[in-house]
Formats: sequence, structure tokens, C-alpha cells
Amino acid sequence: MNDKEQQAILTLCLMAAFADGGKDERERAEIKRIADALAGADSLNIPALYQDVLLKRVTLASAVAPLESPEARQLAYEMAVCVCDADGTQSDAERAFLAELRTALGLDAGAAQAYSAQAESIAAAAVAPAAHASTMSGAELDKSILDASILNGALELLPETLATMAIIPLQMKLVYCIGKSYGFELDRGHVKDFLATVGVGLTSQYLEQAGRKLLGGLLGKLGGGLLRGLGNQAVSSGMSFASTYALGHVAKRYYAGGRTLSTQMLQEAFGAMLGEAKGLHSRYLPDMQARARTLDTAKLVNMVRGG
Repeated sequence: MNDKEQQAILTLCLMAAFADGGKDERERAEIKRIADALAGADSLNIPALYQDVLLKRVTLASAVAPLESPEARQLAYEMAVCVCDADGTQSDAERAFLAELRTALGLDAGAAQAYSAQAESIAAAAVAPAAHASTMSGAELDKSILDASILNGALELLPETLATMAIIPLQMKLVYCIGKSYGFELDRGHVKDFLATVGVGLTSQYLEQAGRKLLGGLLGKLGGGLLRGLGNQAVSSGMSFASTYALGHVAKRYYAGGRTLSTQMLQEAFGAMLGEAKGLHSRYLPDMQARARTLDTAKLVNMVRGG
């Protein structure tokens, strides 16, 4: 995929991120940080794309124009859908944006809507009660956190956009199960607030994961598939493994202590745990690679529902 196609897809993702107009300042700042970070990984001027989208200097027609191949157009639509679903099911404004985008890309309406429905199902399953969501010992929670981290690291290796989409709902479900284990009944809003408090934005996290995979040539059918992904895992630096591991252990500390940690303490704990998790990445990379080879992406919705 050439630079113009990559730029077009990232522009459309940013347009999708702001389609509902509902991003608060914290999430806007995080999206800007991601744009700046992605710029360091490639020759594209992604911060300029961010400004163009935010100031409405780019139109949908001009954004889709460089996408000539059916594969690139399909990938652009899939990534935009996942951006809209990253923080929950689509709003009316996001549905309108995606319908306009689908038309501009010339995609088949039935196939596009089927994909969107799959993504919505994954997003909606984020904190649906899991069968095993009950009290666990500290050791059992530690194993659950590590298992979830390895699974999300494995999903990061796969080229399918829905695999990337599933990482955030699984992180939310992990926090939900940890809270329940300590006697707290959490809803989606609470879990989202917890992630935002420690510094994990939902839309921005998806943009970072998918953006790095796109720029690394690992996302979509054009990316060379699973084997290439397994060989180029360093492109994303085990981001999903580390963030899941850190979220799990900070959530365990937070709920075990009766939710008494301040925002600053939570953020400091998350930063410290994230550094520790990055150090563990190479140790567990073979487990992630082995898990990736066994994942059936056709069953992602059931996997997220089951935790």
C-alpha cells in the first residue's frame, strides 16, 4: 500500500473519530498524541492530517479519491467502522457518516452492513456478564490477567480489523470481572471511566493499534497475513499485551482496596505497571504467537462474549 492510500485511510479514521462530535477534551488530546506518535513511525505528516480533519479542511470525496483498489477501499471502511465502535455502539451521527462513506467508496451495501453489525456485536459484548464472572483468589486473578494479556497480544498479531477491534472489549471485560470478584457490580460507563482515568482512551487506543499495523503493512488482506504478522510483531511493540497487563493489575489493586486510590495514584500505578509489562513482553511473545495460530477470527463475537 502506497503513502497516498495510507494517508487516505488514516484521514478517514480521524474523520470517523470525530463524526459524532462527542469527544471530550481528554480524548481529543489523546487522539492528538496518537497522531504525533504515529508520525514518528512513518514519513506521513499525520499531525497535519489531524488538523485538517479537526478544522474540516478535508472532504469525504477528497479523502477517498486516492483509494483505487477494492481491497484498500474495503480496509478503509472496516477501519472507520471499528473507530466508530471503539467507544461503544454507533450513534446516529456515526451511522450517517458510515453510510455516506460506504456510498463514496462504492461498496456493496449488504456486505458493508454485515461487517458493521459484527463490529457492533463485539462492542456491545464488552461488559456483558461472563459465565465465570465470580469471586476469584488473588492467584486466579493474576492468571486471568496474564491469560487476557497473551490473548490480546495474539489478537494484535492478526491482520483482520475485527481482531484489533476485539482487544478493547476484552480489556473492558477483564476490568469488569476483576471488579465483580471484589464485590463491585460495574456497568459499561464505570469501566470506560476507569480506563479513561488511568489514561487509556478507547477510540485513541484503537487508532494507535490499527494505525501502527496499517503503517507496518500488517493490517488487512494487503498486509501479508498471519505469518508476516508473527515475524514483525515489533511494529506495535506488544502494546496490547502491555496495556492489558497493566490495566488488569491496576484494577486488581484499585478494587481490592475498595476504590480509594486517587486519580494521580491510579495514573502513576498504571505507568509503572506498563513499564513492567513491556519488560515481560519478550518472555511471553512465544505464547502470543502460539495463541495467534489457533485463533478463529470467525468466532470473535463469541470469544468476547465469553471473556
